Amino acid sequence: MNRKATCVALATAGALFLLGGTAVAAPADETGPARSCEGVRLTGSLPVPPAGTAVRQTITIGEDCKPHAGPVSRAAAPAPATGRSDAAAATRQIRSSNEMYDCCNIRMTGLYTTSDWTVADGRITTAATTATQGYNREPWDAGWSLASATSGQDCDTDCATVNSVADASFTYQGIFDVTGDWYANSHHSAVRLDADGTAECTFDVELRHTFVGWNWQHGCE
Repeated sequence: MNRKATCVALATAGALFLLGGTAVAAPADETGPARSCEGVRLTGSLPVPPAGTAVRQTITIGEDCKPHAGPVSRAAAPAPATGRSDAAAATRQIRSSNEMYDCCNIRMTGLYTTSDWTVADGRITTAATTATQGYNREPWDAGWSLASATSGQDCDTDCATVNSVADASFTYQGIFDVTGDWYANSHHSAVRLDADGTAECTFDVELRHTFVGWNWQHGCE
């Protein structure tokens, strides 16, 4: 049995998680050889670190059907292509990632945003956010697929703050479920941009079914 098949044979688990709060396990079905926790939702937020650094955290579904939070890590980030600063204005770029990995650490689904905003005289003069999606495909036109995606923000020019949101929903039909009805991941990411050059990233992901070892990796840089 290969490594991926071994991962799939593990028991399922689910949880509701709030970063900095508590975790609540909610097993819904213990029939058959593995427990299934349906309707799993993981949610949290991360402060945007200083320019040039990245912050990231991993949450893993454990065998006890609870989320296990890893430490918040900080590291150097690649310099944004549009980043600059001068006496009249300052432009910043924030990139966010919201990804689900399986127990073999293969990325299944992901939602990514890039926000650029320029600040002058205590206001956000311009702001723009783009969203992209990623998902794992399998041979024979199988695997994860993008079902829907939306994005937007509440202000573009001369703003006190800017709130951008992005959503992406994915479905799966492939070697581990030929029906296409068992797995579905929905990602939501939001970024608040402030006129003082600071920002905050918030995330959540809803999973129709999970397996022990699935992990949620999210970060800002």
